[in-house]
Amino acid sequence: MIELVALDMAGTTIDEHGDVYEALRQVVVEQGADVDDGLLQQFMGTDKRHAIAAMTLAGGGAIPGEGVEPLYERFRGLLEERYRARPPEPVAGVPEALAELRDAGVRVALTTGFAGDVVEPLLASLGWAAGDELVDAVVCADDVTASRPAPYMVFRAMERTKVIAVDAVLVAGDTPADLLSGTNAGAGAVVGVGTGAVSLAELARVRHTHLLPSCADLPALVAGL
Repeated sequence: MIELVALDMAGTTIDEHGDVYEALRQVVVEQGADVDDGLLQQFMGTDKRHAIAAMTLAGGGAIPGEGVEPLYERFRGLLEERYRARPPEPVAGVPEALAELRDAGVRVALTTGFAGDVVEPLLASLGWAAGDELVDAVVCADDVTASRPAPYMVFRAMERTKVIAVDAVLVAGDTPADLLSGTNAGAGAVVGVGTGAVSLAELARVRHTHLLPSCADLPALVAGL
């Protein structure tokens, strides 16, 4: 029986139109790096500071002498501009699915490669917050010592929702890093969803238990597990 669903945010529960990845790409390209889609995909779903630094170096760019923090602030600024121009919105059917899961006694946690300084205004714009009628807990990249594909955000979500058995946890996301995090945690179900930038065909190459078109389909899956 599933007691907790731990769900990624951007691309999984929230449609932010891929702006996070375009903002990441722009920051890294500005440092002289060559960023193709393959390199970008490697860091989807991971901690954004780490992604900026790793992609810059992997793409042949240079980190400024003051470190990655100015690049992260540039990323935040670009993302805010994009979100103002085209505000994020819930993935279709997801709020209803989260409400249905909660009504069935399943706890819901959101996990994200964003730091808290990005997450708070993003969730506020949607009217979502930990402890409301849709979400029990929110775990950000800076809440743990290592972000995805490490399992620690899953474990922190369990801690915050008081779920003990990891095989009672379902982890879902739209990137390989999301699936690897769930697998590394030993989650009872690891679900790839097709609402993000990575196709289900690509997610199928990563270890998983289920593939779904959307998190809107989770209540039916959870009911059968």
